Amino acid sequence: MSQLKMDNVSYCYRKSNSYAVKMVSCTFELGQLYVVMGPSGSGKTTLLSLMAGLDYPTDGVISFDGTSLSNLDLDKYRRENIAMIFQAFHLFPLLTVIENVCYPMVSNGVHPKNAKIKAEELLLQVGITREKFNRFPSNLSGGEQQRVAISRSLASGAKVLLADEPTGNLDVSNSKNIMGILSALAHDEGYCVIIVTHDMDVTKKADKVLRMTDGELGADVGFCI
Repeated sequence: MSQLKMDNVSYCYRKSNSYAVKMVSCTFELGQLYVVMGPSGSGKTTLLSLMAGLDYPTDGVISFDGTSLSNLDLDKYRRENIAMIFQAFHLFPLLTVIENVCYPMVSNGVHPKNAKIKAEELLLQVGITREKFNRFPSNLSGGEQQRVAISRSLASGAKVLLADEPTGNLDVSNSKNIMGILSALAHDEGYCVIIVTHDMDVTKKADKVLRMTDGELGADVGFCI
């Protein structure tokens, strides 16, 4: 079943009258890992922002489970349906590992005790051991911080994960580990994982690869409409 769909979506910068995204039509489904390849400035990050409802398309329609984002409560949509994973991790520096993962759940009304139980499960799922639960992010390696960030993104229960250069700050070994986790989430747990990157190695785990140039998706991408 389709989870996220873009129909002839474009995004134009009003001040410069230039298009960051041009007439994109794609369908993203659960259980799949998608990689959007392209150089800096090609429109990849803008594409993610549109999917997350952080920007509004100039033209076209983005829908989630058949409903246009324009008809959804976007705050609720971002809390419950879409989760972001960033290159720079964006963990709260003054919260411990366990507190970082608990935060989105407690913010959504989950009792702190239940949030902690779920957070522990999520951290263990991505390979963060219990002795690191009470550490601050600065006391973790880059690969460990990205794992915590992935756990936090899963805490909301969202089934669509949007990852912006998730391996960009990691060495080769940690990059492989993170891609293994994201691949398992898609293929074993049924998530829809969408990654934007310029790293060719990331495509090795992809089910579908899109190539973006000057806001347009390449014609070689077979799953595009």
